[in-house]
Amino acid sequence: MIPKIITIAGSDSSGGAGLQADLKTFQEYGTFGFSAITSFVTMDPDHNWSHEIAPTDATLLEKQLKTIYAGRPLQAGKTGMLGSVENAEMASFYLEKFNQENLVVDPVMACKGTTELLQPELAKAMIDNLLPKALITTPNLTEAGILSQLGELTSTEQMEEAARKISLLGPKYVLIKGGHRLKTPEAIDVLYDGKNFTYLVGEKYQTDFNHGAGCTFAAAVTAGIGKGYSVEKAAKLAKDFVNAGIKNGLKINPFLGHVWHGAYNKAENRMEG
Repeated sequence: MIPKIITIAGSDSSGGAGLQADLKTFQEYGTFGFSAITSFVTMDPDHNWSHEIAPTDATLLEKQLKTIYAGRPLQAGKTGMLGSVENAEMASFYLEKFNQENLVVDPVMACKGTTELLQPELAKAMIDNLLPKALITTPNLTEAGILSQLGELTSTEQMEEAARKISLLGPKYVLIKGGHRLKTPEAIDVLYDGKNFTYLVGEKYQTDFNHGAGCTFAAAVTAGIGKGYSVEKAAKLAKDFVNAGIKNGLKINPFLGHVWHGAYNKAENRMEG
């Protein structure tokens, strides 16, 4: 059986993050992806590549979710950028209605390349509606600081403290992505199962071609869990998957470069001849 997985997320027309990253990752994992679009993220090259988010209407999101769950059950699910509080509530309703197991909540609150939180009002909606349903949540350092109310996180000790606090909000596992913001020689992520910590350590690549890394990491965790892997195995494989994507990142436009989702499986060699 090919596992079926849903992503409820924003669309990144540049192709590197959001549901585009999710679907590419699901395919690389040998799973079948469904997508419900919550918002459209655009970048304006005429105004210093400024980001803009255009949320979809919650009634349109509901129609998408009805379509997807008509073929239930799904083996895993992921939420990303939700666009609005109403969309967060609608997603929560359908995830509960169809008893969606193996839910990964990626609490997206900003876009890479910006320092401003684009949708801070969603934090409470995520805490109230989604985190209690989550098997695992995958915040980056900024998002973990907001959810834990600890502010800026600058060390693994603070990441551990934040993970403890976030776990009290309901998810069974917390995976905090250190990424490039953590000033350590290696790329370190911290996984917490409610009792113990596991450090995921990999090489830190000095590159700006990492757009979509966070979404890809969370999507890889989702796909792994959907295939029946333990959370720890799924997280470790996701780390290897996204590291390969960053190492082989692609320059896309003058503003940024993307992770290459096919790097782990050397997808560029497919269909030759």
